[in-house]
Amino acid sequence: MTTRKKEKKFARKLLHKYRLVVLNEDTFEERFAIKLTRLNVFVIVSLSTILLVAATTFLIAFTPLREFIPGYSSAKLKKQATELSFKTDSLQQIIDVNDKYFNSIKRVLTGDVKTVDFNKDSILNAANEEIAQISVKPTKQDSLLRDKVDKEDKYNLFESAISASNFVLFPPVNGTISEGYNVKEKHYAVDIIVAKNTPVKATADGTVIFAEWTTETGYVVIIEHSYELISVYKHNASITQEQGDIVKAGEVIAMAGNSGEYTTGPHLHFELWSKGYPINPTNFIDFK
Repeated sequence: MTTRKKEKKFARKLLHKYRLVVLNEDTFEERFAIKLTRLNVFVIVSLSTILLVAATTFLIAFTPLREFIPGYSSAKLKKQATELSFKTDSLQQIIDVNDKYFNSIKRVLTGDVKTVDFNKDSILNAANEEIAQISVKPTKQDSLLRDKVDKEDKYNLFESAISASNFVLFPPVNGTISEGYNVKEKHYAVDIIVAKNTPVKATADGTVIFAEWTTETGYVVIIEHSYELISVYKHNASITQEQGDIVKAGEVIAMAGNSGEYTTGPHLHFELWSKGYPINPTNFIDFK
């Protein structure tokens, strides 16, 4: 009986009605009133807590606000951290290489260089063995190319010019000019029609300053000559020289072709530049 009385008493307390009134302190006028029970208060507080937890979870999980909470990071920050890690590793490697370089220079300047004892005969024997292993026999393709070039240049004289007056330019190829030098159309070159894989020769002695592939003009070779003269050879099928090579007049530097986006058929696009200005190649070279 006592237990039932206690339960009924507890139930009455939960359902006992209270009134929450808001009064004006000066006039005691009633501004707001609401009837409440302990059970209602408990339910309202519980629902408010659940909603607050749900809203907080949503903000953390689905909005950028989570980046401001310790322990959370965005994909952008992770990407930046990874990139910085790679850059730091690369910089550390560069620093290590520079340190070794500076230390070696320091040892040389201070005379802290250790001598190394070696056997002279063993080095000579090793060099002779390497020479013996190298094959210097010309290939069939090389022999055919040499014969073809020798026949074309049989009567050419390749002598180094000793002054500007006897500086002679030789034709890189022989053929028909399809498009000539035209300043108005900004075509600072001559286009010579030739068969594919025709040997392209250097117009004079010089140094190769560029020998690479380009999207617009295919394989390109640029040679720097004496007296601030530069020759350019474009749309080649292949090149036989590299940047830094020293070539002689008439030496094969490439094979004519049809490479690059700005080509309309097998030909050689040949340019001459003197002291930074284009000049008409037909004024100095006979391509026929």
